[in-house]
Amino acid sequence: MKKTNSNYPMNHFKEVIALIKDSRAETLHFVNNRMIQLYWEIGKYIHTKITQSEWGDGVVDQLARFIQKNQPNLKGFSDKNIWRMRQFYECYKDFPNLSSLVREITWTNNLLIFSRYESLEEKEFYLRLTIQEHYNKRELERQISSSLFERTMLATNNPPITNQKGGPKNALKDNYVFEFLNLPDVYNESDLQKGLLNQMKDFILEIGKDFIFIGDQYRLQVGKNDFFIDMLFYHRDLQCLVAFELKTDSFRPEHLGQLNFYLEALDRDVKKPHENPSIGILLCRDKDNEVVEYALNRNMSSALVAKYKTRMPNKQWLQKRLQELFNDNHP
Repeated sequence: MKKTNSNYPMNHFKEVIALIKDSRAETLHFVNNRMIQLYWEIGKYIHTKITQSEWGDGVVDQLARFIQKNQPNLKGFSDKNIWRMRQFYECYKDFPNLSSLVREITWTNNLLIFSRYESLEEKEFYLRLTIQEHYNKRELERQISSSLFERTMLATNNPPITNQKGGPKNALKDNYVFEFLNLPDVYNESDLQKGLLNQMKDFILEIGKDFIFIGDQYRLQVGKNDFFIDMLFYHRDLQCLVAFELKTDSFRPEHLGQLNFYLEALDRDVKKPHENPSIGILLCRDKDNEVVEYALNRNMSSALVAKYKTRMPNKQWLQKRLQELFNDNHP
């Protein structure tokens, strides 16, 4: 009976698996890129024919029926989808900086973006975000429904957090939405923390996919005393520990003292030599921006005060506020 050698280096096997996964990812990316390019070319062809008066609008229905009759195995070429290809091309044809981005995401996500937004700023925001975070359809729909663009544009109260290279990095937001918790009107910090732990996938989707969860009630020993951070994460791009402290009331200046203490302990006792200084995020149910400004004005720590909601924001109000802000800056 042939003996098997159990001493093969397992890391070599893992390298083979990594090669397989990389190859599959490259293949899927290539196939998606080619499919988007095909839809772009079809949209361009129809647009050109109609613009030059060679075809009428009714030709799209005829084309869809022709494809279905002659190539019944081809999927995705209904009259509705062919119209979308034309709209897709017409939406981006004059904007090469955006037309290069659309090839990096799926057709489904492209439809979500170009069919729901009119402004180029919104389209570009969600295109780049989808590429950066590798959103699937459900994740992108959730970010659109939570008005992430409007919230990001209105979040001007905190200075930008920078990465290790010194460039601006919008990794940490000014406000968050935790509608997935389904919390009652009255709840305590323990309810909030348990809800976030139970819905960790949705929580990380809201705060950003570069966050890696380390633990809750993370223990710090300073002197003879034990202290506990509500939730501790590591951020891959910023390369630092990120401490989350949860508050169910409005921001108070004394909250910062506690958070700064935790950050000092993390940097002295937990942070590794190659990592950047730790960052703290104080999540409050509400905050007075002027109070936050006063509290942070003479504070050199890397703490950030953010507000959270447990209900989806009113999109119309956010859009109105964003328009008011634009009008104030462009009189």
